[in-house]
Amino acid sequence: DSNKRQRYDRFGHEGLHGTSGHNFSGMDPGDISSMFGDILGDLFGGGRRQRGGNRARRGYDLETLVEIELEEVATGVERDIEFVRQDLCEICQGNGYKPGSKPIDCVTCAGQGQVAQSGLGGMFRMVTTCPACNGAGKIYKDKCASCGGGGRQTKKRVLVVKVPPGIHEGQAVRVAGEGEPGSQGGPRGDLHVVVRVKDHPIFTREEDHLILKMPISFTQATLGTEVQVPTFEGHEQLTIKPGTQHGSTFHIPGKALPNLRSGRRGDLIVVMMVEIPSRLSSKQKELLQEFAKTENHRILPQSRTFWNKIKDYLK
Repeated sequence: DSNKRQRYDRFGHEGLHGTSGHNFSGMDPGDISSMFGDILGDLFGGGRRQRGGNRARRGYDLETLVEIELEEVATGVERDIEFVRQDLCEICQGNGYKPGSKPIDCVTCAGQGQVAQSGLGGMFRMVTTCPACNGAGKIYKDKCASCGGGGRQTKKRVLVVKVPPGIHEGQAVRVAGEGEPGSQGGPRGDLHVVVRVKDHPIFTREEDHLILKMPISFTQATLGTEVQVPTFEGHEQLTIKPGTQHGSTFHIPGKALPNLRSGRRGDLIVVMMVEIPSRLSSKQKELLQEFAKTENHRILPQSRTFWNKIKDYLK
């Protein structure tokens, strides 16, 4: 039977009888090839992707960096972002060929956009996208002189990007549609602006809170005092209670950074750093010695030599 012989030559023994309930005798050869192409593509990778070579694909995402001050985290800020990306050639609009040139049939696929390959001893054919024309079936001999036939050019772009209040180091602002253009009419990718926050000279960030290490004298810590604490909005009056110890903390609510989602502001945490003077006047020494006597604490006389101090230490 000439018809059976033809099916056998194309699809092997299974083309005559089928297996597992599949009968190939009434199927279009392209459908059979597509089915096997999907199966082999899943097993060995690439079959389905090759067939989809002429489909619209989304463009690549891009990433750039912006640096902001800690004060700008509290309020949010707008920044001019300059970056470089691949854009469609303005001369050929991304086609890659000289404007006005006429296409010809692709020699590789004879204008079909697909090529067939035999597999597994000739039992079936696998149809894939033509690699020469990417499935278009047409090619252009005259390439675009501006882009060299690539269809794309490197261009510089400047955008104004809004950085929201409360953003953290390493987080990114996504600008939709500012990445590279897609292929076959696909949409552009996105631009991801990664944020870097500069170190602050006096504040340290801890989530939405701010830490401030404030130096005070030991007399201020002992007797208590009023101090002016700097914030991003000005100064806040803070009362230091008598007997405050080194490392004690005081919270000023709502004077730190806003939460990125809720907008609620954290606390300014003031850490007291009690400073001990390294040099004293004669009057100060005398007063402290008198104070030490009231505490019944033994202190070293100022006239003692170094070796006398060592002798006492080793007793």
